[in-house]
Amino acid sequence: MCGISARVVGAVGDDEEWVTLYEEENEPDAQTLEIPNLTPYTHYRFRMRQVNVVGASAFSQSSRVIQTLQAPPDVAPTGITVRTASETSLRLRWVPLPDSRYNGNPESVGYRVTCWRPDLPSPALAHVISDRLERELTVEGLQEWTEYELQMQAFNAIGPGPWSESVRGRTRESVPSAAPENVSAEAVSSTQILLTWASVPEQDQNGLILGYKILFRARDLDPEPRSHAVRGNHTQSALLAGLGKFVLYELQVLAFTRIGNGVPSSPPILERTKDDAPGPPVRLVFPEVRLTSVRIVWQPPEEPNGVILGYQIAYRLASSSPNTFTTVEVGATVRQFTATELAPEAAYVFRLSAKTRQGWGAPLEATVITTEKRERPAPPRELLVPQAEVTARSLWLQWVPGSDGASPIRYFTVQLRELPRGQWQTYSSSVSHEATACAVERLRPFTSYKLRLKATNDVGDSDFSAETEAVTTLQDVPGEPPSSVSVTPHTTSSVLIQWQPPRDESLNGLLQGYRIYYRELEYEVASAAESKTLKTPSALRAELTAQSSFQTVNSSSTLTTYELTHLKKYRRYEVVMTAYNVIGESPASAPVEVFVGEAAPAAAPQRVQVTPLTASQLEVTWDPPPPESQNGNIQGYKIYCWEADSQNETEKMRVLFLPETTAKLKNLTSHTKYLVSVSAFNAAGDGPRSEPRQGRTHQAAPGTPSFLAFSEVTSTTLNVSWGEPTAANGVLQGYRVVYEPLAPVQGVSKVVTVDVKGNWQRWLKVRDLTKGVTYFFRVQARTIAYGPELRASVTAGPAEGSPGSPRDVSVTRSASELTLQWTEGRAGRTPTTGYVIEARPSDEGLWDMFVKDIPRGATSYTASLDKLRQGVTYEFRVVAVNQVGYGEPSSPPAAMSAQAESPFYERWWFVLVVALCSLLAVLPVVFALVLRGQNKRHGSCGPGKSISNMEESVTLDNGGFATLELSSRHLNVKNTFSKKNGTRSPPRPSPGGLHYSDEDICNKYNGAALTEGGALQEKSGDAVESEGTESGSEDALPQHSFVNHYLSDPTYYNSWKRRAGAAPHRYEAVAGAEAGPAPRAAVTAQSAVFAPAAHGARTPLAGFSSFV
Repeated sequence: MCGISARVVGAVGDDEEWVTLYEEENEPDAQTLEIPNLTPYTHYRFRMRQVNVVGASAFSQSSRVIQTLQAPPDVAPTGITVRTASETSLRLRWVPLPDSRYNGNPESVGYRVTCWRPDLPSPALAHVISDRLERELTVEGLQEWTEYELQMQAFNAIGPGPWSESVRGRTRESVPSAAPENVSAEAVSSTQILLTWASVPEQDQNGLILGYKILFRARDLDPEPRSHAVRGNHTQSALLAGLGKFVLYELQVLAFTRIGNGVPSSPPILERTKDDAPGPPVRLVFPEVRLTSVRIVWQPPEEPNGVILGYQIAYRLASSSPNTFTTVEVGATVRQFTATELAPEAAYVFRLSAKTRQGWGAPLEATVITTEKRERPAPPRELLVPQAEVTARSLWLQWVPGSDGASPIRYFTVQLRELPRGQWQTYSSSVSHEATACAVERLRPFTSYKLRLKATNDVGDSDFSAETEAVTTLQDVPGEPPSSVSVTPHTTSSVLIQWQPPRDESLNGLLQGYRIYYRELEYEVASAAESKTLKTPSALRAELTAQSSFQTVNSSSTLTTYELTHLKKYRRYEVVMTAYNVIGESPASAPVEVFVGEAAPAAAPQRVQVTPLTASQLEVTWDPPPPESQNGNIQGYKIYCWEADSQNETEKMRVLFLPETTAKLKNLTSHTKYLVSVSAFNAAGDGPRSEPRQGRTHQAAPGTPSFLAFSEVTSTTLNVSWGEPTAANGVLQGYRVVYEPLAPVQGVSKVVTVDVKGNWQRWLKVRDLTKGVTYFFRVQARTIAYGPELRASVTAGPAEGSPGSPRDVSVTRSASELTLQWTEGRAGRTPTTGYVIEARPSDEGLWDMFVKDIPRGATSYTASLDKLRQGVTYEFRVVAVNQVGYGEPSSPPAAMSAQAESPFYERWWFVLVVALCSLLAVLPVVFALVLRGQNKRHGSCGPGKSISNMEESVTLDNGGFATLELSSRHLNVKNTFSKKNGTRSPPRPSPGGLHYSDEDICNKYNGAALTEGGALQEKSGDAVESEGTESGSEDALPQHSFVNHYLSDPTYYNSWKRRAGAAPHRYEAVAGAEAGPAPRAAVTAQSAVFAPAAHGARTPLAGFSSFV
């Protein structure tokens, strides 16, 4: 027997294990085997072993990786449920296929959904979902209150899989989508209209018709229509009463369900009420009154109640019989009449009435006195609004009329203002002249007003009265329900209700709170089999209306959310809301349906931890949400991962459909801080995310530098620069630059490697190129390891088309400057744009750029010697530049030393002369003191003494020049000549004949020497500091080797330049010392000074100016 086992690669991630796939018995000679039941589109490696009666052999070497072919999915999505989403949509949910069941490329996996009506032979609606991880679909565009069947299948690039079992769902009840038919209207009187209509077509009812509403408005009078409701779906007529007489009305009829109003009939029907006797004319005034005549002016009736056919004016003396009127009739278009032949200073009564087809209307009566002594009336006074007469939308205004000004008041005008910032508005300008009070209506509830009044007579208007005190209307029920009401499952037995408060202007008072009404919709309880027994939609509606009782929950006015608990599982509920105050409730909101029993997890996974595994992987572990918050079976988890600084651009999501509590996030960016959040989901939806947890991937080798560029390419030098890698993948430690010629140069192919530390410097100066040779450059960045190389080639100059070398180059030097002169050489392909000067110090031997950006017209350049290092010899050459590049360099003239000429007062001969003069000036004084001392000593010491000992500190002034002195030494000068002739001058002492002694001298001399020596020591200290700085600066230069000249430090490749800020070398006191090594230290008893030790120069004596 032989057995085969295989290792699955990739299908189960990193936890690959060898599993036994197939065993074949009694086939010892088999050379090939067919292995069945493999998973399509999966990587495998195989190994096998033989088995006999003794036992099993070792496994063979594993085969290469083999991938099986793709195949259509062999299973359909599971856990399919359908719920009502809206009046025209259904929400379908399912559990997606696991990765192992794709049987093909994951990018090609998707789902197909079909939807159809089982009661009609209509074609099915098809929907395609291309996202293999999608878990739900909302099927839109369905009919309201209609049952549908749905199926789905998975597919990949090879083909579709099997169809799932069909599921049924019904769309939600909606408002009628059509208006009642055959609407007609007929005026039955001057105040009544009868309407009739037919029912809404069955297919457009979209639910149970609970009644009808009639919308009507007086055309050109009412801005908004009024409504009249007719309850019940069996009544199809209504009588509108209390209408205006002879008024044209627009009328519409609509049907409504529990969801809301349907579509009103269109176009509106126009119907006018019948005519009637008119009302009285208005605004009757007498603008002209004479002793024997008056002119009367009026306006048509506010309620004409028909077509005005004419007016009748009747007048009589007020003192005469009531039936003795003089009557005059005028046409319908006449608005004024003049009565003549009246008695002067007499009172007359006028009556004015209008006429329609139905007869004369009620008259308007007014009194006038035939006199010319009239004036405007006084304003009304004592305005009062009794609080008992104030309602939510009206109030009662009372007043006392003022003086009429000998002319009867014709009418009053009422104005009101809404506080706090409203403007005065006219409420009515036709209040009867006989009135002392009127009702002010159409006010806003719970609003403060002020009112004022004026009177009008035949002469004109009075002033306005004083304003009333502020009066506030009473509260009324809120005019609007809460808006944006939404109901979502929160747990398996509760829902979360959210809403927005009504608008402030619709509150009509102080909002006390909200009332939530909910009820169970019994028809959702029926199983699929039972629902098929309900033959017609009307049967479902009848079942619904039987369950009409609501339960009520009160909510505070400050809340906008409420959790409704203790509901029955797997039931559908309907929720409506109202707002209420102390007066009552607002109209109800539109009902919202919700299915209880399925809810997304209420809590996030716990104890989320993020652990870095590699440079591209993080491991995430967590615990499930608490059991009481899971709200059903957890189907999986969603892991959200994003870079810490850019969530919107980098967020990724991974879905685990198995209830595992660990995941590995792969293909991440190296050395990057990530934030990870986890949420759980079940069949109802996704739960909340956990708090983000932080993790950083490990470092890795960086990517290639972003660019590699060359500049300032001459025949021997160039600058190479590179960019930071786009993907650093860690902390950049530095770079490695490697270059070599593409072909051996003089039989030698040298490879130069330069390591640049740090990330701040990304350029390098190369100075050992060979003219015309092509070099191959490679640059790598380094973190914990070197990354891939970025490569480029460059050829050393001169470039083809560049200028020729400048001619006649010469160098001249003055005491402090260096001047180069040249003439322009051969022009290149393009005009010369400028020049550069290269220099080569004698201690390095490599050319480097000395001056750049010299203008094209220049033929000379002067540089200060301070830019060069003292004591170093330099060669110079000039290179012309154009747009092509750097040209051929000129031939260098003779080398030039950078040693600056010392001024005359630092020359050795000048120092020598000053020293000799000082000596000649001091010697007479010394000899005079010696002779004097000897005379005194000779007198005190007695005869026989021929030798005199003299001890004295000698300071030699050098006239302000650099002086090296030994201030703490004791100088003993011993006379060795005999005083034979008192007038003989002693010989000049020479430095070679002086001897130093450590013997002590008298205190008086010792003190003087120390005092003066302190000052000299300070000067010496300054010299030491200056020279030490210069020496230290030069000593700090690196020792040159084969690659030292590639160092990127600018101070290095310009090492031939004079260091800025360094003190000049002061070795003028050393005669004949032109160039030499760094100064050496000469140490004395109490000080250290630097003395140059030039080759062939004599070391100066401590304590004296150096001279020869």
